[in-house]
Amino acid sequence: MTIPRTPSFRLEGKRALVTGAGRGIGLAAAAALAEAGAEVTLVARTSSEIEIAAKEIGSAASTATLDVSDLAAVAAFFESHEPFHVLVNNAGTNRPKPMWDVDETDYDAVLDLNVKSAFFVAQGCVRRMIATGTHGSLIHMGSQMGHVGGPNRSLYCASKWAMEGMSKSFALDLASHGIRSNTIAPTFTETPLTRPMFEDEAFKASVLSKIKLGRIGTVEDLMGAVVFLASDASALMTGTSLVVDGGWTAD
Repeated sequence: MTIPRTPSFRLEGKRALVTGAGRGIGLAAAAALAEAGAEVTLVARTSSEIEIAAKEIGSAASTATLDVSDLAAVAAFFESHEPFHVLVNNAGTNRPKPMWDVDETDYDAVLDLNVKSAFFVAQGCVRRMIATGTHGSLIHMGSQMGHVGGPNRSLYCASKWAMEGMSKSFALDLASHGIRSNTIAPTFTETPLTRPMFEDEAFKASVLSKIKLGRIGTVEDLMGAVVFLASDASALMTGTSLVVDGGWTAD
């Protein structure tokens, strides 16, 4: 009898890149990948936070200051680096307000970063991977709001639904090159960006009423999902979404 062996969750010998890595979910993703053995590059527009973060993570972490909305700089970055095996496409933003209050500046800020920049970061990464025959995993940080709607979330939902479709099409384009593409779709997660929102008790109560497990998400809740999708443990997963929402979308 041959007993199956669990595919490895380890990432030794892999190069990973995380955008928006200075805080919150991006920082947690970088720490998780480094702990699993990857060499991780933390990317953000400003160097101060990622330099501190990389120092805390340790020798497996390095930094690159890059504005992902500067598409020429993004292309040049990937062309000048060794190919990455793992991309965590995490940089994003939100401007919550009723749809009738949204103006063009709001629209451009959210859609340009959450969709346009994410697209071209992925493109730059995979062009280098394909050119060098490098197999790997693209992990796009989506949201439960890419599966449902929400009040005051018209722009965010538009961007995250777009990301879901984008990732599925990426998966079809890239499968023959040994590159997988998936999303992680978290529920409301406490980060430096979202923490002030939860100071509104009425808002916090409305969120908790939808999360069946009864608590706000933490960045630690997402770290295992990142390592799973980066590793051989998810080798047959592509074009799908790993929903980490405490049951929000179950009904």
